[in-house]
Amino acid sequence: MRHKHGYRKLGRDSAHRRAMLRNMATSLITHESITTTLPKAKELRSVVEKMVTLGKKGGLHNQRQAASYLFDKAAVSKVFQDLAPRFKDRPGGYLRILKRGVRFGDGAKLATIEFVDFEPKAKSE
Repeated sequence: MRHKHGYRKLGRDSAHRRAMLRNMATSLITHESITTTLPKAKELRSVVEKMVTLGKKGGLHNQRQAASYLFDKAAVSKVFQDLAPRFKDRPGGYLRILKRGVRFGDGAKLATIEFVDFEPKAKSE
């Protein structure tokens, strides 16, 4: 059994994995929904939920911690000004993962990860 046995290595060394998760977390916070592979989405969920929890706590120290992880200052301000008030009454579980089938090229399982209150904007015609 693999219960509580670390994290997914995703076929990368530690620096590459950390950079990839930082990029994906910044993109997810900015766009509120991204499509990626299922294992990456499952790893990303814990990272972004910790960022939202930092936003809910507020304070300068937590802002600096979030800024040290995320690549974009706009993403940091979005966590503290937009996401934290949206989820202030929710005790966790800010993201959902929707399975999207397999990728044509290599058969990898795809998933969309998004915030639970995300509603896509209608395309203007």
